[in-house]
Amino acid sequence: MILTTTNSIEGKKIDTYLGVVSGIQYTPTFSTKGMTFKEMFSSKKSYEQYEKLLEDAKEGAFQKLKANALALNANAIVGIMVDVETVSSSMYTMVSIVGTAVIVA
Repeated sequence: MILTTTNSIEGKKIDTYLGVVSGIQYTPTFSTKGMTFKEMFSSKKSYEQYEKLLEDAKEGAFQKLKANALALNANAIVGIMVDVETVSSSMYTMVSIVGTAVIVA
């Protein structure tokens, strides 16, 4: 499956626009999983842990995005936008990915 942030795919012609698809994944803002007691108070380790949580959430959101596009028989997604937001009054971050499912020749 072709994934792109642009609205077209160079060298390809979009035959059919199938609709907007999305993938959403939530992740805890902070996790001590796999950290020693000392590491829990290390800013560097905390940031590394948060980066890993965000990367995993982004990957999960992309997998859901592709699954939703495949359900429409798409072979590409154009105009992809990624949004990362903290969920107010909670300890969670949301990764939301949206794009247009298409069929390219």
